[in-house]
Order: sequence, then structure tokens, then C-alpha cells
Amino acid sequence: MQSIVELHQVSFSYNGAPVLEDVSLHFHPGQFAALVGPSGAGKTTLLKLILGTLTPIQGQVQITSRAQNGTKAPRIGYVPQLETVDWNFPVTVEQVVWMGRVKRAGPWPWPSADDRRRIATVLEQLEIADLARQHIRNLSGGQQQRVFLARALIAEPDLLVLDEPTTGVDMRTAENVLHLLGELNRQGMTILMTTHDLNAAAAHVPWVVCLNRHVIAQGPPEEIFTEPILNATYEGDMLVIHQDGMIFVQQRPHGHGYRDLLPEPVLGGIPRHDEISRSK
Repeated sequence: MQSIVELHQVSFSYNGAPVLEDVSLHFHPGQFAALVGPSGAGKTTLLKLILGTLTPIQGQVQITSRAQNGTKAPRIGYVPQLETVDWNFPVTVEQVVWMGRVKRAGPWPWPSADDRRRIATVLEQLEIADLARQHIRNLSGGQQQRVFLARALIAEPDLLVLDEPTTGVDMRTAENVLHLLGELNRQGMTILMTTHDLNAAAAHVPWVVCLNRHVIAQGPPEEIFTEPILNATYEGDMLVIHQDGMIFVQQRPHGHGYRDLLPEPVLGGIPRHDEISRSK
């Protein structure tokens, strides 16, 4: 099967500090994949290389054209991390979503009647139609995430790229977002996301890439989420439990208490257990 994205021996560094080294990956149309790894592993950098906002210092990133003559590049939708967004920017939900369609708009700097119908359809699909005139700063984290997902979807992308789509939202909202992504994928959309939530990836994403400057392993979660692979990825002691057909991942607890972690000046203000008992 022809790939929609290919990375060939890609390396990248910031100010001489390596972030990615000799990364080779390919993602095919209709795939739903997650990049997992510790902070600083290069996950967001890899997304930016695919989006074209960064250029590798070595290797190639190839985006396969949709037309046989190679003239039509695939459309890519992007959902950034919520933490990177300026929520004080004076725009409404409808205006944010419209930004995702500006490149395909006509000569006028405002949405046409057809554009407004499409915006309304996407907002309805994501169950936020009643928020169209709301300012984005007044929304909850889950609502904000759906707004930026709507902005990506309004462009009718062939490839949807999401950076930590479940960070900063509650567990129920995270589940709803992942179920929605699964439904979009079943409709044929190619999806690539980064996530720190290994348990969510195990439950919802059929293909996982473990990354820590280079590719540690890739494959279905049931093959990739093993203690040796995750220990190598996170450079720590990971615990993997299989129960009732599900996979649960957790960093193995350390055998120390808070007194081993806090500096002495801080500990000086914390009463001992026997002092607490005598005060009762």
C-alpha cells in the first residue's frame, strides 16, 4: 500500500542538541497511529517536520500526492496542544473554525453561505453548535479541544495531525475525543497523534510508535506495550498489566516516602506522624 507520509533517516536538532536521530517511518492512508514517549523525545518535532514548519538537517520527509500525476498534495489538518493557544485572542468559535477554511475561500475575506453551512455542519457533528457565537476563552477545555478539531475538519483533510489532544481535559472528555477520532478513522480519515496517555493509546489506537530521539519500536499496542520496550522508551521501570483483554501501563512505584523527596527546609515545617497523633 502506498504511504501518505514517509520519513527516511530523518534527523533534527535545536542549536546543535539532537532531538531526532535517523528516524524512518511511514504512515499509510486510513491508518490511526499514536506517537508515545517521554517529554523531550521529539514527538512534537516529528509532527512539525510532517507539517513542513521544520526542515530536517538530514534525511527526507515525503508527503504523497493524491493525484497520479503528483500535482495534488494531500490536505493536512492540524490540532495543536491547548497550552500553546492564546485564549485571549478576540475571536468566537465560528471565527476560529472559519480560519481552517480560509485557504479554500473565494476573493472575499468573510465566509460565503456555503462556508457557513459547512461550519454549522461540523459544529453540529462535534456537538458544539450552540457555542458558535461564544468567545473561545469562555469555553471549557473539552469544548476548546472540539473547536480546534472543528477548525481542522472544516478543511476536509486527508491527514489529521493532533498534538496531545487529550491533555488538559478530564477523563470523560478525553474518552469522548478518542471515540470521535476512532469514528473519523472508520470513515476513512488518516490520523496521527501524540499522547502521554499510554492507557488511552492502548485502548483506542491500533498502531503505536514508541519514540525517544529514535524509533524504539512500532506495532499494535498488544505487541508494543511490553515492559522491555517501554523501559527502553521511557528509560525507567514500567509496569504492564493485562486484565480482561485490556492493557494497563504504570510506572512502577518507588520505595520511598515524601521525606526522601522534599528538601530539609521544607521538611522542617511538616509535623511528624507522632506529633500529629499527640495533637488529636
